Amino acid sequence: MRTTIKIFAILFINFTFGQNVILSKVEKTANNKDKFFYKINPDFVKSQYLGEIEVQGFSNNDVAVFDLIYKKAKLIGANAFTYKPFNSIDGKSVEIDSSHYLLSLYEVEKEDFPDQTNLLYVISSSKKNQKISINNKLVELPSRSFVLKKLLPGEISTISTRKFLGSSVKVMYNKYENGQFFQISPFKVNSNSYGKAGINIKSGDILKLEKSYGDFLTTIYKEVSQ
Repeated sequence: MRTTIKIFAILFINFTFGQNVILSKVEKTANNKDKFFYKINPDFVKSQYLGEIEVQGFSNNDVAVFDLIYKKAKLIGANAFTYKPFNSIDGKSVEIDSSHYLLSLYEVEKEDFPDQTNLLYVISSSKKNQKISINNKLVELPSRSFVLKKLLPGEISTISTRKFLGSSVKVMYNKYENGQFFQISPFKVNSNSYGKAGINIKSGDILKLEKSYGDFLTTIYKEVSQ
């Protein structure tokens, strides 16, 4: 009885305060306090299904959307998720629509998460097409897309924005990082961060992302070939 009341309260709170991000189904709750929220393939990872989140409406503010998803997932103790395609008339899988999608929520033991230490994700901005280079090879990134590269021990990969006053980073295989995520931000003109006269001009920044947020972006963005 208490569990039923708790689940009803969670659903009521989400429908009341989360009109665009809804905890639409709760199968059960978990007690883990993990801070992370990783993407999995439940067909290959030992996991416990907890519930479902529905996202309605489009927003370019992916940080805010992820924050809402994360908070709702943690209400039922989820530390993992996967994209759940809507059923189509012909039974085929439907590509994710970033304005309306479902995420299934799971609990996974830490030792059961897959090893992704050799994976490098380079992610575009949410609003602008960009041209970058990876190891001096031109890569065109439409907005809301990413490329995936495998890293080898001892190999160094260089990502560059290819622009004056832009950024570049060198990335190596790291056995302590379960996947590495970098996002290319668009041109920016900012006030001087040190309070002095003038502005800071950046023609492109490369931002390293925490894995949970990186996993989310590479779920709702489209992968492009190099």
